[in-house]
Amino acid sequence: MIKVTVADPESPEAHQLLTDLSETLQQITGSSGTASFDVSDVKVDQACFVIARSADGAVLGCGALRPHEPGIAELKRMFAVPGSKGVGSAVLSFLERQASEFGYAQLWLETRRVNQRAVSFYERHGYRPIANYGRYVGRPEAICLGKHLPLHEADTTEMHIAQAM
Repeated sequence: MIKVTVADPESPEAHQLLTDLSETLQQITGSSGTASFDVSDVKVDQACFVIARSADGAVLGCGALRPHEPGIAELKRMFAVPGSKGVGSAVLSFLERQASEFGYAQLWLETRRVNQRAVSFYERHGYRPIANYGRYVGRPEAICLGKHLPLHEADTTEMHIAQAM
């Protein structure tokens, strides 16, 4: 069983996961990805950093969610310890639910085209290519992906009430 919880992005466990992710990205893409992530971005309202753990408490992965623009959040620093099974899906599912609860309508992300494993992972989970945004505009090595989120149940109830009036 994998348990995903909100965590302090500056904790020693988070620091180790982020370091491991940066080293992995450096090997795959030639860039650590640290230039596009600031811990303070996930320490604001409607943002979070999460850590995944095994049933025995071993740290298995992480991910982050930060505001991008009204209605859109950005996924950052997704990582699963090599050899772990289902961690990426568990982290992604948690972050999608959290984003929906925060009221976001879409999730966007960027990865490098050469990181085909990541691109395939996101596509399997319903993410589709979108126009490169922000710092990724004009960068052919980058691929941006997006997904529309289901409305949170409370939002759906409020919408039905509003429509009935």
